[in-house]
Amino acid sequence: MEIKDLRIFQSVAEAGSISKGAKALNFVQSHVTARIKALETELDTQLFLRHSRGATLTSEGMKLEGYARQILGLIDDMEKDFKDIDSPTGSLNIGTVETIVKLPDILSMFQRTYPGTTLALTSDVTANITDQILDRHLDGAFVANFEPNPKVNRIEILRETLTLVSSSPEISLDDLKNQPMLVFKKGCSYRENLERWLMDEGVMHAKIMEFGTLETIIGSIRSGLGISLVPKSTVQPLIQSGEVHAHDIPEAYSDISTDFIWNKDAYLTRTMDKFIQTVQAFKIQQTN
Repeated sequence: MEIKDLRIFQSVAEAGSISKGAKALNFVQSHVTARIKALETELDTQLFLRHSRGATLTSEGMKLEGYARQILGLIDDMEKDFKDIDSPTGSLNIGTVETIVKLPDILSMFQRTYPGTTLALTSDVTANITDQILDRHLDGAFVANFEPNPKVNRIEILRETLTLVSSSPEISLDDLKNQPMLVFKKGCSYRENLERWLMDEGVMHAKIMEFGTLETIIGSIRSGLGISLVPKSTVQPLIQSGEVHAHDIPEAYSDISTDFIWNKDAYLTRTMDKFIQTVQAFKIQQTN
């Protein structure tokens, strides 16, 4: 069965006449009649009752008309999705680390521009998200301090400063040795920088407490439970209000990038291409 035969069938069904259906399609009547007969032969059933006023669907014809409407509708949607370059309607699976402060701005910018698209977000640490990009389980991802990989494309969106945050205005070496370090699970870039800095400060066996969300870490810092290393932008309002206190550490450990990554070998859909363009446009906005 050919798609064009379903379109001919649908045109005749809507027009209620073979001659009118042929005219709507700009076909000669004999061609339309032949294609309808071929369709009836293939399905081994009569689809129309012919009469002086035109053609009326039989019960079997009504059944086929329902299928034809669904099939042709899907085909029309598919063709529109692939032809309408400026208005993609696909979906994307996007990964992100917990601390991308600008993420809502990027996502809202994309959704405003392309309202027909759908985004699904997955939150994890940089190492795990990178693995999912390599395995093609994610279309793209926002990560921190991405280490170059020949199989992954990268856009550095911005650079941030990590700061040590505590409930106390002063931190001593004893505090670093005795107070818990509140961190995400292994694979988190912030945790890796914190552990490197602690080792260089001579703190070899720091107390570690793992958390799943930034909100819980910050709440625990405010309650005096421990210390953490987070992007300064994520806690700036709390620093200004005096609810937490920031402590600078050397640039070698505090300077970190926020990156968008995707698999080099993955097929770039129009939706993904537009998302990458949105990320690039956002980056330009940040630098201007």
